[in-house]
Order: sequence, then C-alpha cells, then structure tokens
Amino acid sequence: MAELHVIAGADATPAHPTIRRIGFEDLKEALRKGGDDFASIPSYAIFVGLIYPIIGIILARMAFGYAVLPMLFPLAAGFALIGPFAATGLYELSRRREQGLDIHWTHAFDMTKKPNAGAIAALSILLMVIFVTWLAVAQALYQSLYGVLAPDSITQFVYDVLTTKTGWILILLGNGIGFLFAVLVLCISVISFPLLVDRDAGAAVAILTSLRAVAANPVQMAAWGLIVAAMLVVGTLPAFFGLAIVMPILGHATWHLYRRVVQF
Repeated sequence: MAELHVIAGADATPAHPTIRRIGFEDLKEALRKGGDDFASIPSYAIFVGLIYPIIGIILARMAFGYAVLPMLFPLAAGFALIGPFAATGLYELSRRREQGLDIHWTHAFDMTKKPNAGAIAALSILLMVIFVTWLAVAQALYQSLYGVLAPDSITQFVYDVLTTKTGWILILLGNGIGFLFAVLVLCISVISFPLLVDRDAGAAVAILTSLRAVAANPVQMAAWGLIVAAMLVVGTLPAFFGLAIVMPILGHATWHLYRRVVQF
C-alpha cells in the first residue's frame, strides 16, 4: 500500500486536474509574483540561494584540483537538472504566503512531514538518475573525442575546445545532448513538484500532469524553459553568486506558473 501511495497518491482512483491554456502574459505574471515572494521572504531565499554558489565553487575546485576539468561545464550545467527538487521548499513558502499563512523560513522543510513525502523523494531520485546519466554521457562524449587522458593544462584545454574542429564538435554535440536532457527534465518536473507540494497526488499523477501541461502549452513552456536557462546563465556569471537571487525567484515563480496552469 505504501508503494501504491507513492505512485498514485492517497485516493484509490487518482484525480487528474484540469490543465489550462496560458499565454505569455501568464509567464510574465508568474515571474512578477516570484519576485514579490522573494522580496517578502528574503531570509530563507538568501539562506537557500547561497547553497548554489557554494556548490558551484566546490565543483570548480574539484575540477581544477582533481584533474576533472572537462567535467566542470557538465557539472555546472547539469546541476540545474536537480534544481526543481531543490526548490520544493520555495514552493511551500509561496503556497503558504498565497494562503495567508505564516511564512517563516523553517516552514520550507514542512514538505518532509507531508503524507506524500515518499512521492517527492521518488521524483527526486528520478532527477538524480537523470543528472548522473547526463554526466556519464558527457564524459563518454569527451573521451570519444579526446581520449581518457586529462588535459595537460587549463590553457591547453581552453585552446583545444575553442579553437579546434574537435572542440567545436564537442561544443555542438555536448550542448545538443544537454538540451535534450533539459527538455526531458522540464517536461516531467515543471508542474510535478509544485503539484506534490500542493496535493497528495502521487508521483505518477504528478509526472503525467506535468506532461499534459507541456503538451497543452508547448510554445509557452518552451519559452519558460528559455527564460529559466537565460536567468541561470546570468546567475552563474559573477562566480555563481548571482544564483543566490536567480534561483529563489525562479523557484517562487514556478509555483505561480503551476497555479496558473493547473486547476482542481
């Protein structure tokens, strides 16, 4: 029964919510409300947001210190694949603020007490599997082009990637494959995690609802994915510290996007 609850939720017959068609104004409004939530809950937003630049710095240190330099970009880019899970606390705070409840930052961890915490964990494991798979594919691609030996130096690595035909192939194929992974994660998680924070729906229902939402709003969801990607790139530029602002805003905004797309 516990396994069934994780997959399908509390009800024997899972409820499938109505999916709304949205426009680009809805994306703009979701971002605006996400910014409002960030301004209203700064203590938690900064507390969680700092995790991202810290991890980014650790990843960079690992890359430069342990001869895994070719994996620096896949690590940094792939970390966004598990971002939807990391933002579940932000969804909960946005939900509480929307309902006029207390929004102390400690409530971000209320998701661990929810009856469907197992479903959230199961979906999180799925994202982690996708993240690890992306890293394995990225490493295999690099080694197929350059071999298994580590670069001789940072300068040589940058030169090989940016100025040679092999490097251009690596950039094109790597970004193309990474794009496919990002699309997969967007499709299965853009609605599923907020839904699980909001309702005891089960992992399967949450994923299906997310897929239905993307299918009903393909252009708008593609635009949302581009907005997320652009903001993440901007956030990484100042040594990852911009993510301390970008990630919380995106997390809160994703909650409001969910509320505009899904209707019970």
